[in-house]
Amino acid sequence: MKKRRVILACLFFLLPIIPVAAVSLTDADSDDGYVGVDTCKACHSNRYESYLKSNHSKKAIPGSPANKNACETCHGPGAAHVQKGGGRGTGMFAFVRGTDPDEKTSKCLNCHHDSRAVSFWNMSRHKVNGISCDRCHSVHSGMKRNLKAQEPTLCNGCHLNIRAQQNKQSHHPLKEGLMKCTQCHGQHGEFASKMIKADSVNELCFKCHAEKRGPFMWEHPPVEENCLTCHVPHGSNHNKLLNAKPPLLCQSCHDVSRHPGTIYTNFETFRGTAASGKNRMFARGCLNCHSNIHGSMGPSTNGQHFVR
Repeated sequence: MKKRRVILACLFFLLPIIPVAAVSLTDADSDDGYVGVDTCKACHSNRYESYLKSNHSKKAIPGSPANKNACETCHGPGAAHVQKGGGRGTGMFAFVRGTDPDEKTSKCLNCHHDSRAVSFWNMSRHKVNGISCDRCHSVHSGMKRNLKAQEPTLCNGCHLNIRAQQNKQSHHPLKEGLMKCTQCHGQHGEFASKMIKADSVNELCFKCHAEKRGPFMWEHPPVEENCLTCHVPHGSNHNKLLNAKPPLLCQSCHDVSRHPGTIYTNFETFRGTAASGKNRMFARGCLNCHSNIHGSMGPSTNGQHFVR
């Protein structure tokens, strides 16, 4: 009987304590420094409106308006920022120029770490050169994939030398909108040099130019080795993206056999009737005769010499 009285007495004293403890824990959990979307958009209405047009505002994403702490998913708790009247130095994360690129990228990878697109990010040239995700993407962009601009304008903002090559008379149709930089390059990292989407340059070129792959009965060694021996990928002032004009290009290798001598020689070939053409090759184009320059299936010696 005495034991029962002791137990009842203990319960009597504990009952008022239990709810107090529960309330204090709840209060502590709610006081975590987060202020919510409504507080953020009260001051940053323009940024909030642009954010609503982006992929990040979709319901299935942690940073969506459905999550009351959407803005703070990326920027961190904003209570101190609000208490300071919107002042800086409160620990909120900002995607600005002075912030360390790796810190900015790590914020994005918190959600995008399992994406196939960023599997090789740590070995990419962009990462090595201190390029962060926000250089090309914006949380508040309404464009596809939250890009800040379309290709090739986006890429040309940094790669000015490539933009200059694209303006030459012979170029891949990037300006015309028939190709994109990312058809050839993996912007988030690839195993191959220049972040190309293939094991080698030739394998990349053959994806579109399959007729140059062969196999041929007579292979032209430079073609088999590397397409860039003769071609410039982004643009050239010579036809067919050639890095020099024939016969200068051809005679950079074939300077002894068949048609030796000075450039545009008339040795063993045609010559013009004009006085200035006495020692000049007529038409001045090796491809006039050697048209199967990538490889030939001809069974005779003509095939061996890539003659049409």
